[in-house]
Amino acid sequence: MTTPTPPLAELLDRGAAFLLRHGVPPDEARAQTELLAGEVLRLPPLTLTLHRAERPSPEAVAALRAMLLRRARGEPLQYILGRWPFHDVTLRVTPAALIPRPETEGLVERVLAHPRWRDARVVTDVGTGTGAIALALAHAAARQGLGKTFLAIDLSPAALALARQNAADLRLGVTFLQADGLSSLPPASCDLIVSNPPYIPSAQVDALPAHIRDHEPRLALDGGPDGLDVIRQLILDATLALRPGGCLFLEIGEDQGLAVRRLLDRAGYTAVAVARDLAGHDRYAEGALP
Repeated sequence: MTTPTPPLAELLDRGAAFLLRHGVPPDEARAQTELLAGEVLRLPPLTLTLHRAERPSPEAVAALRAMLLRRARGEPLQYILGRWPFHDVTLRVTPAALIPRPETEGLVERVLAHPRWRDARVVTDVGTGTGAIALALAHAAARQGLGKTFLAIDLSPAALALARQNAADLRLGVTFLQADGLSSLPPASCDLIVSNPPYIPSAQVDALPAHIRDHEPRLALDGGPDGLDVIRQLILDATLALRPGGCLFLEIGEDQGLAVRRLLDRAGYTAVAVARDLAGHDRYAEGALP
């Protein structure tokens, strides 16, 4: 006689306790267990309470157990789920690219709120990863009825393959280019350039939490000895790639505001600004070509 599986309510309690024992913060263990259970059962997590007395199939229990084990070993929740919301789109996520974060949603919002957004013709996302920035902006332009060309650049072929799949899923028109930064673009070819570049100093990458250090691509994290290597190059290259009046938008490290402001000033940008994220940290820098 087959032993019945536990009710969903018991499985959720056990899963949350298991994650808690393996270092997942108390305020996250339950929510993450519910997200994983929702994925296995194909149910929105908010509806799980309606199914608390039901007994999932043995196959579903085994699948949930496997996901909980992966999470307990430090694998990011987003990679286990395989999809993650960003701004107004949902993206496939894999270890080929950095997990899209709320701070980068703030960068998208700054672009959308800028006076140049509506009349910009060519918008370029450098270091696109999952395609998050380019696709969020393309989605917003489509909703606003704005005709624009979107270009997404990345050095990693695996990241570009992922971004292309996300664009296909969302049915958004974005051109993808494998290149190292802006060096291959014609002069004065872009109106807006947006980037979440690697900006963590090399010596600090190995001190990052294990779920970041051991799973997310170092190429998307390591910004060189002071964290500014890629930012410096982008600021210089953008002076050639932008049209007059074009704007550069960057996500930066919380202690890099003054340094990036100086780099933008020295490169001849005007309307230079550094803005804070929702946590109150310097996170965004921007400037315009005269």
